[in-house]
Amino acid sequence: MAKFPEAQKRMFGNVFVCKRCKSKQRSTSQKVLLGKQTCRSCGGKSFRTLRKGKQASGAK
Repeated sequence: MAKFPEAQKRMFGNVFVCKRCKSKQRSTSQKVLLGKQTCRSCGGKSFRTLRKGKQASGAK
């Protein structure tokens, strides 16, 4: 599958993962850094960026 910048930005740009419940959220990095973004599922405020590497669960 070809990787081009527009698709990479759509899939990985401004997507963060909650460190507590592992749910994905789309938000700006400024909101996450300032602690203004909360998780919809658990209410947590700690997030990490979405990893761009290979998928772990058998997707080939």
